[in-house]
Amino acid sequence: MRPVIVMTQTSEFKREDVCILHKPLIDVAPLSFDTHLLDVSYDWLIFSSKKAVEYFLPYLAQTHIKHIAVIGKKTAEYCQSRGIQVDYCPEDYSQEGFIKGFEAHKRSKILIPSSQAARTYLQDALEAQLFSVQKIDLYQPIPHTENINEVIQLLSNNAVDAVTFASSSAVEFFFKQAGDIDFKHYYVIGSQTLATINKFDIQAKKANIQTLDSLVNKILESWKDNAI
Repeated sequence: MRPVIVMTQTSEFKREDVCILHKPLIDVAPLSFDTHLLDVSYDWLIFSSKKAVEYFLPYLAQTHIKHIAVIGKKTAEYCQSRGIQVDYCPEDYSQEGFIKGFEAHKRSKILIPSSQAARTYLQDALEAQLFSVQKIDLYQPIPHTENINEVIQLLSNNAVDAVTFASSSAVEFFFKQAGDIDFKHYYVIGSQTLATINKFDIQAKKANIQTLDSLVNKILESWKDNAI
């Protein structure tokens, strides 16, 4: 018997040792931006997610970039699949981990195309080091209402052993719609996602590493201990 897990991130994920119900809680709405920002020569381009790469790809050829850095294993793998050379990817897949290991010349010009809802820590920390940072809002997250309702129904029917969240936006969208639902077994990726779910007075367990494999492994630990 395998645990039934609702996974709510955008990208699909498969494992043979668990039963996964893929229910993305986030839709994405593209945003327009001033394309004149691409006329500037940048020393570094930073992608903080696979989605950012996908949405910026049509503009990449017209952008003057010396180096590319990414956050996250999946982001790096996607860049590689599209022939994009990555010059820096931290082992710690977080904005904090990125800042700890990132090195660049003083006054370097840095471009960060990302979600409108992205945390500001990365930009703030880089600017504090006197880098010139330009952020472009490529898209904004919006709730996938149909999937949220389906997950609520699954939980109401006791059809699920665990629910996962990989972003703060997914947490916000879900609990604003679900309210005080009677379910206890939540698992998250990242300290920021954990902090967000805690704001709703909900407890959750955090993956040891910021990957989906590690997230599932954390659930299996609970499953083997009969905690879920």
